[in-house]
Amino acid sequence: MRSYDWLMRAHPVDRPADLDVVRESYDRVADNYADMVVTTGVGDIRRDPWLKASIDAFADTVRGLGPVLDVGCGPGTVTAYLAERGLDVSGVDLSPRMIENARRLHPECRFAVASATELDLGEASLGGVLGWWSLFNLPRDVLPQVLALFARALKPGGHFITGTHVGDEDAVRTEAYGGVPVRWTTHKWRPEQLVNLIEQAGLNPVAELRLPPTEYSGPGLVVMAKRHSRRSGVEAAQGLRPGSMT
Repeated sequence: MRSYDWLMRAHPVDRPADLDVVRESYDRVADNYADMVVTTGVGDIRRDPWLKASIDAFADTVRGLGPVLDVGCGPGTVTAYLAERGLDVSGVDLSPRMIENARRLHPECRFAVASATELDLGEASLGGVLGWWSLFNLPRDVLPQVLALFARALKPGGHFITGTHVGDEDAVRTEAYGGVPVRWTTHKWRPEQLVNLIEQAGLNPVAELRLPPTEYSGPGLVVMAKRHSRRSGVEAAQGLRPGSMT
């Protein structure tokens, strides 16, 4: 088994003030959430053709580029699906209980406990990174730091994919998944805001999928972005994207 030498070392990302509260909340709901995925299919991309198509496109794009990291993997559903597709993928989650469920449900996969803000990723070390409905708890001043970390960790031509909630206002949750008491904030983004943050991190958005509300969730957004293969000195100095004329 590979060592997790990219975990829990000194890192440049600010630690969210509510990290411990959020971790404890996800520990409390982990068993209910894992059971819900298994018994109802909610959260399983195989049950949603558009989400499955998005992950399939990501898998086809990053195949052969190097290791893939699923950040905020929960009970490991997407991690396991990508492993079935033949990718060298690992999953991490801030909740130890989520990781226990992931290891129980998918013993063939690799999982470790870590928050997105606790990763020390080597430059150009990954072929792909996922933040699949797992980054919305990050404070608005922390998310750009995490996106920049991901961009730096991707190899040239590597891809990042994220899914998140869309809206104008943040929502504080006090219960979830069967009425379990929790305390976390869902930071919602307008599509153009999130795409702009991804571009500012040094990634080039290549695809965007907007999802309508469902009986389980409000509107959503999927964005896939590519690390530039190479930037010229002029582009880097001026902050221009390759091909940009502005």
